[in-house]
Amino acid sequence: RWDSGSVPVPVYLVTGGCGFIGKKIVELLSQQDYIKEVRVFDSGAREEEKIIPATTHVTVMKGDIRDYNLLLAAMRGVHVVIHTAAIVDYRNTVPFWEMKAVNVGGTENVLRACCVLNIPYVVYTSSIAAVGPNTLCEPMRRGNEDTKYSGEVELPYGKTKAMAEKLVFEANGKKLQKSMLLLNACLSPPLISPGNGAWMHVLAARHLQLKPDLLAGQVYYCYDDTPRRGFLVTHQLLSSVDPSIRLGSRIPYWKMWLIIHLHRIIKALLYPFWKPQPFLNLPLLNTIVTTFSYETDKAFRHFGYKPLFTWQESKQRTVQWLKAAAGNVSCPHLHQKEN
Repeated sequence: RWDSGSVPVPVYLVTGGCGFIGKKIVELLSQQDYIKEVRVFDSGAREEEKIIPATTHVTVMKGDIRDYNLLLAAMRGVHVVIHTAAIVDYRNTVPFWEMKAVNVGGTENVLRACCVLNIPYVVYTSSIAAVGPNTLCEPMRRGNEDTKYSGEVELPYGKTKAMAEKLVFEANGKKLQKSMLLLNACLSPPLISPGNGAWMHVLAARHLQLKPDLLAGQVYYCYDDTPRRGFLVTHQLLSSVDPSIRLGSRIPYWKMWLIIHLHRIIKALLYPFWKPQPFLNLPLLNTIVTTFSYETDKAFRHFGYKPLFTWQESKQRTVQWLKAAAGNVSCPHLHQKEN
């Protein structure tokens, strides 16, 4: 339990709190009795949005992370910020300048507001794409948070997350008013169950306050027992919904390279008469074919993280949701233990 004698009962703010992982974080935070209030700041927030069940008061605020004044108003009276708001784009469908404005500019706004308002604790949601693979497609096998891996990041999305990460690390230990320091922890969730990634954020935010000397300035890779290969995850989920789905044969790299470039040429020639759907791009193809894995228990050692959900539980819930979305069964109650 929370030691209220040593640390004040905190107010949390979650940027991107209506997003994929942000919503899970808010749900878990709202069930903790050591938190006074949870605030949600999201450009897609709706006033009628409720978090159920909740033992803690939840306030939902609509706002763009690029609007500094609006963000500053939302952060007044906050003790801890969990910054998840970002544009996640692996297919390069969003212009780089727009992605940078949100992922980097939004992070600048959060850190600036923390300094102005003397908010000492920030947990930043980064991405494994900020680490690599690099443009040389050099593999990383069973690395960890301390593994040295250099080179220019391949994905434009990863580049913006790496730039934001740098800002977070540079701000760590910065002096605030009232003799306080700005302390940050950085979490990188790859392909894992969102419920487990959210739970790791909740634990990290709590222990950053209890053990600041240990957690401040640290990076933690999120992990659970989800299969590491994305195509296996997709196959297991979809084949559980439709048993007729089978894995196809492997397509050679050179064929995919050729298809990608032919698609780009055709798109350029026929624009603006024909606007095809986004297709696989070369950076994403290189990311898919590059071995990039890690093995770590740092989060367990530093703040006792253990996954809340097994892969089988997560798969079962996701398959139920997929079937419900297809109209086959009624949708399960989405506010129970879920993924």
